[in-house]
Amino acid sequence: MTEQSRAVDATTTPDAASTPPTSGNPALRKALDAAARILGEDRVLRPENDERATRLLGPNASLFRTRRVAAVLRPATAGQVPELVELFAGDTGSGSLHVVSTGRNWGLGSREPADDDAVVLDLGGLDKVRELDLEAGWAVVEPGVTQGHLSRLLAHTPRLVNVTVSAAATSVLGNALDRGVGLRGQRTDDLAGLEVVLPDGETVRVGWWPTEDRTAPVYPHGLGPSPLPLFVQSSLGVVTAAVIRLAPRPEALRVVRLDFPQSALSAATDAVRRWVAQGLTRGVPRIYDPAAARSYGGTEGEFLVHLPVDGTAEAVEALTGILTAEARRSGLFTQVTATEAIDPAHPNHEVARLVERGYAGDPDIADVLFRAKMGVPADRVDAEAGFVFFLPLLPFTGADVSRADGLLREAAAATGTRLSATLHLLGPDLIDCVVAMKFPREGDAPERAHRALDLLHTSFADAGYAPYRLDVDHAHRRDALAADPGALALTRRLKAVLDPNNAIAPGRYR
Repeated sequence: MTEQSRAVDATTTPDAASTPPTSGNPALRKALDAAARILGEDRVLRPENDERATRLLGPNASLFRTRRVAAVLRPATAGQVPELVELFAGDTGSGSLHVVSTGRNWGLGSREPADDDAVVLDLGGLDKVRELDLEAGWAVVEPGVTQGHLSRLLAHTPRLVNVTVSAAATSVLGNALDRGVGLRGQRTDDLAGLEVVLPDGETVRVGWWPTEDRTAPVYPHGLGPSPLPLFVQSSLGVVTAAVIRLAPRPEALRVVRLDFPQSALSAATDAVRRWVAQGLTRGVPRIYDPAAARSYGGTEGEFLVHLPVDGTAEAVEALTGILTAEARRSGLFTQVTATEAIDPAHPNHEVARLVERGYAGDPDIADVLFRAKMGVPADRVDAEAGFVFFLPLLPFTGADVSRADGLLREAAAATGTRLSATLHLLGPDLIDCVVAMKFPREGDAPERAHRALDLLHTSFADAGYAPYRLDVDHAHRRDALAADPGALALTRRLKAVLDPNNAIAPGRYR
């Protein structure tokens, strides 16, 4: 398959057949008829022919090849999900379920399955916050609960949700299960318990789960082996709810901003690492390359650093003073400031205020920054925007960051694709590098962006920098990226035991 054939517009379809794709598959047709009896026919979308089968999900922002979809099921309650899963567990001919939450997995495939002919199980209608305990710091949420929804419930309370910089309408649970990263830390760390429908239809709760008589504190690991991590980036079950931990809201918060030139990349990275290692900054500090920095008011041609500090007012004042003094003393930074968000006269005031609110658990309900970066509102991203993500992990050293920056420049030069990178600093040793490749949807720009993505997968792997999330067109790299073939074989043995008929589609992490 050529790059051009992969990066096609979602409206481009193969030759249409004259009969529905389910007509030759009695087991699938039987399962879908039974699903319609459970859900109601209006919640089962079936294609009339092969052309419609490639249009059921609509376009995707990355212009990945549009997969042929057998049907879309939209349950209204979590109680309907076990019945649906059972329909596909008994017969290998009935197909597999590809599960989505709100479907806004932009840059990695949106709602698209990794393979053709899956039945999409859309859990966006499961949008209840079932329970909320502000004292103990947890909420039980379903897959359709968005970070905007949950953050509104937590407004003016002593707790906050760990939000990402994506749109307010994105799923809290869906992002956590794909190992997304929020402004307070890795979202997998927010998962305290999961409600999972196994392939045979049984519902189990793993990790910590609230009960009427339970007074024990939130502790996800329990006794003995913990099965909770088995359902992250997993096709071993369908998650219908989760216990999400809610962090205490800090009494005060400030973001220190630093700018530095390309020539200081390695030294500035090492300086920031020292401050992270010594606990001078909280949450997830970020370093933006010059392209990514534009959306945050960065100085043209320079890198931008955001260092959040929080705690009591006195602690914030002290840490802000220490960081700004250290940064100025280093001589590496062209600008050092911590007052943009509190100075209404500063030209970058509004953006800085939104950044600080994000670190405080507010996902920017109006999507001001998101729209500035994407150029379109959230409900039009898949139809009008064009971008793909590449998400490698890097060692937190100046040498590695400089090497990664060089690889990005090489891919951009080779393909003529615009790249931007944001480094999420996940502690003193680890960086999550978010590379966005934006492109116009016309002409050969999509093909060039996809070629850049392929180049980055190859060059970063050769350098030892593996991705922690995959897009739908690179699911085949799962084997090559496995740290230990034995561990990968173990997960596949578990899959064979729990789901011998492949009721749940293997997806991007097969």
